[in-house]
Amino acid sequence: MSSRRSRQSSSSRISDDQIIELVSKLQQLLPEIRNRRSDKVSASKVLQETCNYIRSLHREVDDLSERLSRLLATVDADSHEAAIIRSLIM
Repeated sequence: MSSRRSRQSSSSRISDDQIIELVSKLQQLLPEIRNRRSDKVSASKVLQETCNYIRSLHREVDDLSERLSRLLATVDADSHEAAIIRSLIM
């Protein structure tokens, strides 16, 4: 049984090259790191910045949802504009 687990875990492991490639892709998506002059950024820094960026995006989505909800309260509930706002909130 343990040899089967060993084979399964080794076949499902991600290689170092794959990790490097994924970290590089993340680095390209992060404005904070992408705009730096230096290409050398540690994987841990990329992961930290990724977490920070995701938190920031969540806050922005929450803020926009709140603003849309307030806007929805100011328009006629049966209007075309209200339907558009509701579709954006959902």
